[in-house]
Amino acid sequence: MRRPLALLAVFAGALLLVLAPPAAAASPVAAFSKTSTWDGGYQGAYTITNGGSSTLTGWTVEFDLPSGTTVGSYWDALLTRSGSHYTFKNREYNGSLVPGATATFGWVSSGTGSPANCRLDGASCEGGAGGDTTPPSVPSGVTVGSATGSSLTMRWSASTDDSGAVTGYEVSRDGAAPVAVTGTSYTATGLQASTSYSFRVRARDAAGNTSAYSTAVGGTTSSSGGPGPSGGVPTAPYVDMGAWPTPSMPAMSSASGIKNYTMAFVTASGCKAMWFNAYDPRDGWARDQMDAIRAGGGDVKVSFGGATGIELAQACGSVDALLTEYDAVVTAYDLKYVDFDIEGSATADPASVTRRSQALARLQQAHPGLRISLTLPVLPEGLTADGLNVVKSARDAGVDLDVVNVMAMDYYRGVDYGDAAVQAAQSTFSQLKSLYPGRTDAQLWAMVAVTPMLGQNDDGHVYDQADARQLVAFAQGRHLGELAFWESTRDRNACTGALYMCTNIPQSPYEFSKIFATYTG
Repeated sequence: MRRPLALLAVFAGALLLVLAPPAAAASPVAAFSKTSTWDGGYQGAYTITNGGSSTLTGWTVEFDLPSGTTVGSYWDALLTRSGSHYTFKNREYNGSLVPGATATFGWVSSGTGSPANCRLDGASCEGGAGGDTTPPSVPSGVTVGSATGSSLTMRWSASTDDSGAVTGYEVSRDGAAPVAVTGTSYTATGLQASTSYSFRVRARDAAGNTSAYSTAVGGTTSSSGGPGPSGGVPTAPYVDMGAWPTPSMPAMSSASGIKNYTMAFVTASGCKAMWFNAYDPRDGWARDQMDAIRAGGGDVKVSFGGATGIELAQACGSVDALLTEYDAVVTAYDLKYVDFDIEGSATADPASVTRRSQALARLQQAHPGLRISLTLPVLPEGLTADGLNVVKSARDAGVDLDVVNVMAMDYYRGVDYGDAAVQAAQSTFSQLKSLYPGRTDAQLWAMVAVTPMLGQNDDGHVYDQADARQLVAFAQGRHLGELAFWESTRDRNACTGALYMCTNIPQSPYEFSKIFATYTG
């Protein structure tokens, strides 16, 4: 008697399965945000999230901008334009997205208009209808600290989402319009000293849903002044410590009038910090030279990376391992200044760029007051898209950058190298203005550093003594954060011969050093 009832139940269940509409399949989406804004422009970004069930092997985002708004510099995508219609395609390193993975590209906008008619791979950037409508959880564990005279760093615990795809967060300071960030920290810069500020944060998912804001948390900046040349090293030329015989910085300082130097380069031997694969920094190699420079009223930066070495961020597979190596060098030399010379493939390697940024943020937390510079390739038009992304990554990770040092050299163009160095500084200033809209012009000029190559460059063009005087005069008028040059032993030798040891132009020993030594910030 009971079997017919069981069969009826099975039949009813099957009928429900047939009649019930299928669940809407999740699809990739592209979410737009203005990561910073200023009068007449903004920095925009799209985050592509693969909400589907199969791997994306490439993506294309296209949209229209209203009249009066155009895209300037951009990064992490390839751009084509037809009138007001912009099409961004993935780069070779960020096109493959497994389910749940994200990729972000961005640009600097001239004009304030937002994108319209966005399409992702031909479909709506918002994905299919009937998708996710549930917001993420409210961020928890919110704190504000790491105070300087001009910045505060906010941190929080990651939110969760029913789709598993929290794509970013939005931070509001003192109730103002929110700023979009991708990690779980945010550093507010350009603040006033000895001033209290209030912060809230909310989470955003791939479908564009946002959580409620967290409870407001306050913080107060310290009494010291904002960023600027005071307290820094206004002139710190590079010394190739791998030259033979090993250069003596105290002897060069005595002969040239230069008070500060940048020691180059600490590279990677596996995931281990080494001086050009020869000496372990933990043993304090050349520490006696550094102590002598300090006793004479100067100081020394240590530079990681360089054109021929492997930067540790590319060799170490985790942030913890990378931080251990950076920290060992800072501790061994009691450093106040560190430099990261990022060139070649390292500028376009997103994994190592992110790893370095996160490690540097933690390094500054472990060594309050540590001043960090990024040394990057430049054109007269400014930092390359990859170089700009290195700065943006450091900013978003919470690194308080001292200066962005541009390598004003080797343009492989028929231009005057003195004029080109000045133009590169001006262009970099404009780029930093877009990345740090809350800072004054004086603070931004104090973030700009310039490093030309003395005499004959690798491309055969010449940077001479008149060019050096031109740069010093320009720096004095703008109060740049730092001047340097490559490289001190070439200036000392004042010879004709191989470029690694000679400038190949008429000069007396230390002639360039004596010109640059007149710059005091």
